[in-house]
Order: sequence, then structure tokens, then C-alpha cells
Amino acid sequence: ILTDHAYCEQKAATSCISLIQQYPDKKDMVEALAPIVAEEWSHFRMVLKELNKRNLDLGNQRKDEYVNKLLNFQKKGGSRDERLVERLLICALIEARSCERFRLLSLHISEDKLKDFYHGFMVSEAGHYRMFIDLAKKYGDENAVKARWQEYLDYEAKIMESLTPRGDRMH
Repeated sequence: ILTDHAYCEQKAATSCISLIQQYPDKKDMVEALAPIVAEEWSHFRMVLKELNKRNLDLGNQRKDEYVNKLLNFQKKGGSRDERLVERLLICALIEARSCERFRLLSLHISEDKLKDFYHGFMVSEAGHYRMFIDLAKKYGDENAVKARWQEYLDYEAKIMESLTPRGDRMH
């Protein structure tokens, strides 16, 4: 799971960089995401260090079925702000689920050092989830964002039913 976790942190950083590159005019968002990029990259480095301590290689990145299915649900077209809101909601959902997984790992892993390791990630991801929701509400109509968020949650429930649980992935 450490390998998958490392790549999730890397993808989180690059997703934020991509949003900054594509929406540089959204000053509040750029200001909010810039420190997240650094934080997510530091998380990648922390997980890499943990892999190295265990004499494990980073290994190859796997396809993330969960994220790919979420991306299939993303609305295509619409205004620039509507496309931004879609991306922000997907980021929020991924961060929320990561937070849940980190919580479960921190509660159920037998190794104390890893319990603390994952607890720290849980706290961080919870803040990220809220930030993405708040940004979506800033750049989209609040009622429309709430409705679309519920659509994502409903769709995600179907995704979760279709995926086989595996111990080697975060999502």
C-alpha cells in the first residue's frame, strides 16, 4: 500500500499544479493550492522515505480504477468555471476518501509508527477536502455545487460496489 500511497501523493501534487497552470487568473485558488503542492510533495517524500526504510522499491504506478471511473462521470463542456468546479469536486472526493482510508489504516495497522504516520496524513487530507469544496462554492453557484456533490456521492457509491477491495491500493 505504501507504493500506491506514494503515487497518490504525487498525483495530488500534480493535480494542484495543473489547476494552477490552467486557471492562473483564479488568484484565491492559486494562493490556496500553492502550499498544498508543497505539502503533497513532502508527503510523497515521506512515503518514499518509509519505503526506503523497509528496503522496498517505489515500483510501478498502477492504474487507479476509482479515479478513472470518477473522471468518466465528470461533465464535459460547459463554461470554464463549470469545468473548474467539476475538477474541484473530484479533488474533494478523492481527498475525503483518502482521509477515510488513512483513518482506517491508523486504527488498524499493528505497527505503532505506521499508526502515527497515517494519522498525520488523515489530519492533512481532511483540511484539503474542505478547501476544495469551499473553492468549488466560490467559483460555482452554491446550490448547484451542493447538488452536483450529491450526484458525485451517489455515483461514487456505485463505483465502490463495482470495485474489488484490495490491500495494495488507497482507493
